[in-house]
Amino acid sequence: MNDLAGKHIVLGLTGGIACYKAAELCRALVKEGATVQVVMTSASEQFITPVTMQALSNRPVFTSQWDAREPNNMPHINLSRQADAILIAPCSADFMAKLVQGRADELLSLMCLARPIASVPLLIAPAMNREMWSHPATQRNMAQLAADGATILGVGSGFQACGETGDGRMLEPQELLEDVVAFFQPKALAGKRVVVTAGPTFEALDPIRGITNHSSGKMGFAIARAAREAGAEVTLVAGPVSLRTPRGVLRIDVKSARDMLAATQAETPQADVFVATAAVADWRPATRADQKIKKDGSGEAPTVAFTENPDILATVAKTERARSGDLFCVGFAAESHDLVKHAKAKRERKGIPLLVGNIGPLTFGQDDNQMLLVDADGVVELPRASKLVLARQLVAEIARRLKP
Repeated sequence: MNDLAGKHIVLGLTGGIACYKAAELCRALVKEGATVQVVMTSASEQFITPVTMQALSNRPVFTSQWDAREPNNMPHINLSRQADAILIAPCSADFMAKLVQGRADELLSLMCLARPIASVPLLIAPAMNREMWSHPATQRNMAQLAADGATILGVGSGFQACGETGDGRMLEPQELLEDVVAFFQPKALAGKRVVVTAGPTFEALDPIRGITNHSSGKMGFAIARAAREAGAEVTLVAGPVSLRTPRGVLRIDVKSARDMLAATQAETPQADVFVATAAVADWRPATRADQKIKKDGSGEAPTVAFTENPDILATVAKTERARSGDLFCVGFAAESHDLVKHAKAKRERKGIPLLVGNIGPLTFGQDDNQMLLVDADGVVELPRASKLVLARQLVAEIARRLKP
């Protein structure tokens, strides 16, 4: 899967130590299928060489508005017309000010000013010292750029090259790649709020041990990412998993089924869509030992009594907003056999409009999946694909079914 296949990106570099990240970003864009045309300011050449960027982009790098390689000597026109987007990473505080003022005294600023605004979007990845970032002038400039139609990709926080710590770092290449991919995705859920549960739950036996399952959370995290790509405001309620939070998604970490229910009930009253992807434990130990349960040498295993956990999906599906259709509920069924039969029965039992079924042992921990969509009209199969591809297909189906 190449999410940027067929896209042509102009990658602009301005002066800043974060130029070292631009090399990895360029490589990542190319690996994702994009063609990348690098344009560098003279200040950026103090931090990284055009030779490096040419090697990574496999294209000649442009640094001057007077470049004679263009027959009409107008690279600021020709290069911008070919682009699907101009991405400036890093974008210095000075260059942001230049864009706001409409100054155009070198090739990159000329391109930004001369680009067809309606068809060539401008994406900006700021990078600067924390004091420069927080300065009122920079914040005003950022607001004005957004008002003028640019997309500001935000900044990271942490240790800076100057030795200080705070906001202003350029986002990491993988984060920027995810943002660029998201930018080009259809915004079928724009203005909607989505809550997703993901991963297993952990039901404690004692302070050391507990009961859980093999769910990795990958499918739920992919759905959260796909919903955010589609323009939604997304909250991800995650069980104990070791996965990176998708860009732009609010994550709430929980452990037990009761923790997950409480977090879900707090979020769904404001939501338009609820996707219950988590593999919630049906049962939990009736009591939790205060200390580790140890062997006593008798050879006898301890007896553990269980009690039923709350049904998160059924609880949410019974709310007034869900029954009226204001909250669209989607369930997941991970079965070991007779998938169609069990998925249909579960959808009816939960009282939800859409249920997604899969064979759990074939998908837990994997990067791909094969799913069935079950609704009142029947069953539709989604062939095996990466979980992100399937998540995007599911999000498109959900968007199609929402109340106008």
